[in-house]
Formats: sequence, structure tokens, C-alpha cells
Amino acid sequence: MRSFTFARVGFALSLMVIAFVYGFAARWHGWFPNDFLEQASQQATRLRKVWSPGPAAPAPHVYDRTGVRVPRPDSVQPGITLLVSSWEDEDGWKPELRLIDHQGRVLHRWRVDRKDLFSGSSTSRGGLPSGRILHGSHLFPNGDVVVNLAYIGTARLDACGNVLWRLPQGSHHSVERADDGSFWISGTRLEPRARSDRYPNGFPGIDEPTWLDQILHVSADGTLLDKIGVLDLLYANDLERYIVQEYQPEAGTGDLRSKDLTHMNDVEPLSSSMADEYPLFEAGDLLVSLRDIHLVFVVDPQSKTIKWHVSAPFIQQHDPDFIGDGWIGVFDNRDDFVKRGKMLGGSRIVALQPHTDSTRVLFPTRHSAPFYTDVRGKWQQLENGNMLLTEAMAGRVVEVAPDGRAVWEWVKDPYTESKVPAVLEGTRYDLSPDEIRPWSCSPAPPFQDSSRSTGGHQAS
Repeated sequence: MRSFTFARVGFALSLMVIAFVYGFAARWHGWFPNDFLEQASQQATRLRKVWSPGPAAPAPHVYDRTGVRVPRPDSVQPGITLLVSSWEDEDGWKPELRLIDHQGRVLHRWRVDRKDLFSGSSTSRGGLPSGRILHGSHLFPNGDVVVNLAYIGTARLDACGNVLWRLPQGSHHSVERADDGSFWISGTRLEPRARSDRYPNGFPGIDEPTWLDQILHVSADGTLLDKIGVLDLLYANDLERYIVQEYQPEAGTGDLRSKDLTHMNDVEPLSSSMADEYPLFEAGDLLVSLRDIHLVFVVDPQSKTIKWHVSAPFIQQHDPDFIGDGWIGVFDNRDDFVKRGKMLGGSRIVALQPHTDSTRVLFPTRHSAPFYTDVRGKWQQLENGNMLLTEAMAGRVVEVAPDGRAVWEWVKDPYTESKVPAVLEGTRYDLSPDEIRPWSCSPAPPFQDSSRSTGGHQAS
């Protein structure tokens, strides 16, 4: 009887060991049921985000101050600043866009109901709309705004927040307006895929489904005009070697680190007014950033020819911009996986001039205070030579002079002792309070203070 009991115990222990070994191997090699477990984990993460009591994009609380600080008021670029973040009211945390003046007073706000914005829409990558952030925007002079609900879609809202059109195309990160009034937007397939129309049998060397980023061309009225596959561009232009940076050789099997292979985070057209300053490019060429393979390139959207590319100066960069005189400025996150970027010294703005192969660092300088965001982040070159920098994962927007010193800043207030809502965007627009006041749904003076809760972009 005792030997029978020992046999049963031994059998059970053997099953446990086999299950453990197989489970480890399945996770390592991607065997069954790894895909199902991964999907369950992703869904649990989405549900946790949806039901979280805090904002959708929490960040570490870095600064001991909140609201506006203006250390050099005479050096501030005129205009008003568009902020994109999350604010809390009686209904909880919701994403919002706010326009503030240099004193931090709220001139206008768009509070976005994510469920109503894309009711009935969801994607494998984005999950439910109610758990997503606003990421990418463009403001019009009449108060209309085009926004991305990350990995769900793009919508145009009027000044009161009413939806004028919506486009559920998995868009994310950036919205840039072209000379003809159309938009170029970062997008993605709604489901992971291992092939495209150009490569119906799969991309050479990529054996598993991945999120296929797409460059979206959208008309002013929200009609999808074109989609350009990012992996198609890389393979067609012999740049697939950069994809190797997304593999994990330590696994011994050539597995991808994640299904997010390229992580496109910006696409910007070269304007006709600036094109003569770029000898290698033509008006309408697109400047594209792929974060996870540390690659920036310029492509002709008609011929699909990549005319120039660069990788070496950046680590997980964001927001490359044509800034004139042949220069391209890039937000170099320099994510070194160390708290506040102490290994490499923090984030920076790097400029490159493709036709001369020149590089220079615009920010920081020896006069600059520490500045770092491991992910996200945007920057804007202002007409007076200043730069407006979004330190996204510190909840801060700061305007710095060419010497690197801060002239204006706005810091989001924390919601716990250790957390602050991320600030996804700070953009200066060449507008005045008098131009905003006629918008419907604008508050009457005195304006609200945003601390609780120019020559920049022209609204066009």
C-alpha cells in the first residue's frame, strides 16, 4: 500500500517536472500554448489599464514644483501652448487637450470621451478605446483639432469636442499636415501579420506575425488616400539589416524581442516653402522615425525610394523635424535603462545636415539643467531660435533659449507622492487669446489656472 502511495507521489512529481520543463521551453521557443498565454497577458494588461484609478499614462514624479515658471520672460516666444495630458474630474481621469497662455491660464479645453470617440472599436494592439491615450494632434485656427487615440484611430473634433469625422486605422504618435491640407499620420495594422501584398509569402527572415506599421495619407475630410507599409519600404530599399537590432540573440533561436518590430513614431512631409533648402530632397518627401530600430529616413511617397537614412547618433529617438537650412532636428531619447538617464547624461536634441553629413547637438548645453524622458517626447523649433521641449515622462514642457537655459516651463501636478500624468505634447501656436475667444465653448475671462489640474506653430 505504501509503495503504491510512493508511486503515485513519484508520478505526480514527474508530471510537475515535465510540465515545468515544457512550460519553460514553450515560453522560450514560442511553442503551444505560448501564443494563448501571451494574448491572455495582454488582455489582462488592457483591463488593468481600463479599470486603473489613475491616468492611462503614469510617469515618475520628478520635479518639486508645479504650474508655470517664467525665469526669463523677455526671451519667451509669443503665442499660446497646446498641452496634451490627462486631468481628473468627478467622472475620473480622462485625456484632455488644453490651450494655455504664458501665465498658465486655460484659454480652451477639449475633454475627450474615449468610448464615445470610437464606440464599438477595438484592436488587438490598442485594446478598448477607454484605456488609450491621445497621442498626436493638429490645431486649426477655428478651434477644430485632429487627434489620434493611440492605436485605435484618428478623429477631427470641433471647438466643443463634437466629432466631425473619425478614421479607425490604428493611428498613433503623430499627425502632420501637408501643403494641400491632407494629413500624414503614423498608423499600424489592426492585427499582427507576417506578410503583406508585396511579400505574400512573408517577409524574408521574419517567421512570426508582427505589428506592421503603416504610413497613412488622409484627406482633410478624413478619407484614407493611401497606406505605405514600413517593412515593405525597408526590404525594397535594402535596409532590412536594421531589423536585426530588434532580435534577441541570447535566446539562441532568433526570436524577436516583441511583436512591435519598428515602432514608427513620426512621419512629416517636407513643405514646398522649405524644399529648396534641402538639396537631396523634394517637396512632399516624408521624414520618418522608427524608434525600436533607431532609424530615421527620408522617402519619396510616390516612388517609395528611400533617399537618405541615418541610425548611429540615436537611441530610441522621436519626432524628427525639417528645421531649415538643410538641417533635420531629432529628439534623441537616449534611453539607457538607468533612472533619469544618468549613464548617458539624459535626452538631447541632435541636428543633422544630410547633404554635408554634418551633426551637432542643439540641446543640452553646459548651461542646461538635467532633462530626460526614456520614452515618448516631442520638440519644436520656434521662430526666435528657442526650442519647446516635451519631457513627457516627467510631466514637463520647457522652452529653452539657444544657450540651453530655460526661459519658460509648465510642470504637471502629481496625483500621488510618486506619480504624475505623462504629458504627451506641448506645442506653441501663433495665436492670441483674442483669436480664441470667439470659438464656441471657449470660457469667458477670467481664465482658469492650469497649474492645478511666440513664432511657434501656426494653426492652419
